[in-house]
Amino acid sequence: MGRGKIEIKRIENANSRQVTFSKRRAGLLKKAHELSVLCDAEVAVIVFSKSGKLFEFSSTGMKKTLSRYGNYRSCSDGKAEEFQEDCTEVDILKDQISKLQDKHLQLQGKGLNILSLKELQHLEQQLNHALMSVRERKELLLTKQLEESRLKEQRAELENETLRRQVQELRSFLPSINHYVPPPYIKCLAIESKNSLLNQACLDKCSFQKTNSDTTLQLGLPGETHDRRKNEGDRESPSSDSVTTSTTRETAQRISLV
Repeated sequence: MGRGKIEIKRIENANSRQVTFSKRRAGLLKKAHELSVLCDAEVAVIVFSKSGKLFEFSSTGMKKTLSRYGNYRSCSDGKAEEFQEDCTEVDILKDQISKLQDKHLQLQGKGLNILSLKELQHLEQQLNHALMSVRERKELLLTKQLEESRLKEQRAELENETLRRQVQELRSFLPSINHYVPPPYIKCLAIESKNSLLNQACLDKCSFQKTNSDTTLQLGLPGETHDRRKNEGDRESPSSDSVTTSTTRETAQRISLV
């Protein structure tokens, strides 16, 4: 049969209490030794009796184990404090984020029911100040754009003036072929052409008369016939002059039209 379950409470009898302490203390130290050997663990046990007597067990040395325990406790306490500080900072940041979100909504004209009159006035001042800043920035950008456009216009005017001068220089160096002939030059050409035509007509007449006289002398024609032909030649010569004059006029008109 197995043992019965023992109620865990303080033993009133001093002798029984001392006997139980001795037995269980030995068993505790034995279990600690077995745990260190079987599991390769660092185990340390410290027991003080009722009378203040010390009983201890350590698998690797009590001082080493106690120093390691102290370092671990300090580290764990520091980590716990850091964790607590981090949690506090996170809470503060969450509150700030929520406040900023509320202000953003208020600037958009939302969530104004919770604001008082003073808060609404302060919000109105902030919006007016922001609007003035936006307008100043807008005017600055517009003035910059106007200045840039003026500079571009001035550059374009200078370029056009330069191109105009170059064109004028090219025209001065390369005169056009179909240039306008002034009227005095046209008159001179007409007179010269007329004189040349008249001279040519006179030469033709003289050659014609000479030819007739030579022919007459060779053929032995009488003088009356010769005189009659001469008179006929003289009559025909004005017609040739008139033809020459009309031709000269037509030439002068054509040149003036050109």
